Amino acid sequence: MTKRKNSPQKNLQEITTANELIKKDLNNITESEFRIIVIKLIDGLENSKQDSRESLATEIKGLRSSHEELKNALNEMHNKMETTTARIEDAEERIGELEDKVIEKEEAEKKRDKKIQEYEGKIRELSDTLKRNNICIIGIPEEEERGKGAEGVLEEIIAENFPELGKEKEIQEAQRTPFRRNLNRSSARHIIVKRAKYKDKEKILKAARGKRALTYKGRPIRLVTDLSFETWQARKDWHEIFSVLDRKNMQPRILYPASLSFRIEGEIKVFPNKQKLKEFVTTKPALQEILRGTL
Repeated sequence: MTKRKNSPQKNLQEITTANELIKKDLNNITESEFRIIVIKLIDGLENSKQDSRESLATEIKGLRSSHEELKNALNEMHNKMETTTARIEDAEERIGELEDKVIEKEEAEKKRDKKIQEYEGKIRELSDTLKRNNICIIGIPEEEERGKGAEGVLEEIIAENFPELGKEKEIQEAQRTPFRRNLNRSSARHIIVKRAKYKDKEKILKAARGKRALTYKGRPIRLVTDLSFETWQARKDWHEIFSVLDRKNMQPRILYPASLSFRIEGEIKVFPNKQKLKEFVTTKPALQEILRGTL
């Protein structure tokens, strides 16, 4: 029985891809079959090329779309940044204006406080001027002046403590202060005596400072100059320091209106306030030790 050969046309129809054509044994094919293989290969390449073009076009289109989206997003971010920058600049400008206003307000308040201090100082000076000829007597029991008046009390004080001054000279007025007595207060009110002349008042106070311990009928009293409440408060702030310096025999004195003076290293130093004294003390270790705990 003879073997039946397959038709070449039928074999070519069964081969559908270029790869399958390439795998075929080219030595056993005819020229027409070879041509068909080449045509198939060319068609396959054309189809692959077309597919690549279409795929590449699709990718390029996608990239262009992504690029546009990214560009739009960047533009949106840029616009937002410009808006934010504008808001920040506006806020900084407003903050700058507020800071300028705060500085102006602080400067205005400083000027106002300085003016107030100046006015208070002038009022204090005026009050002290009106009291310039006054002597304040501290420690006289209430009702003691009955029948002889406050003037009589001063005359008895002078006779008891410094008779060398002689008989009391002209007195313009004398009275207790405050005018109304507070029954809830145990201490006696002060007696204010106004002298006709300033020099007469100073003569009595000088004698009182020289004697230090004064008495009225054996009871301890004090004679001081009559000053405004503000001046007394300012002088009172020196009290502790004054006592320490006095114990050290440094000859402390309170000068008008409320300055402290004392002798150190053979010189008289005057300080209008504690800050000036603090600055001076830092240069004097011995004085710093003396005043430790008072400044």
